[in-house]
Amino acid sequence: MSENKGREYCLIVEGAYLTEGEAEHALRDPFIEDWVEQTGHFKIHNMDDIQVTPGVTLGSLGVVCIDDRVFEIASVDPEHPLTEHKAKGVAEALRRMDMFDEVNVQPCDEEVRIQPKDDEVEPDEEETREEE
Repeated sequence: MSENKGREYCLIVEGAYLTEGEAEHALRDPFIEDWVEQTGHFKIHNMDDIQVTPGVTLGSLGVVCIDDRVFEIASVDPEHPLTEHKAKGVAEALRRMDMFDEVNVQPCDEEVRIQPKDDEVEPDEEETREEE
């Protein structure tokens, strides 16, 4: 048995979006466009019909801002949390859509590890002393 059975997973994504609303549009728009191409129309109730990956509908995913341009995507349906397998399927779909710069899967109960940008890294004390 896998020790991950029963754990809920989420996606941590990074992109050039300033608000949750912008990130939510980035998540949904490509899937809605595909739906419209296939069916010819879209209504808001179709969100629960659009499959992101098997077993995960677009309407079941929510976006929360957790840092500057960093967002968590997770299931908002307590009856259908993202398993590791489903989360990896969603991540692959998002990578194909190419709407986020980084897409990572992790258990929801783990602390989010955000990598500092190059211009945010401060030099070590030793490096500063060596320059003097």
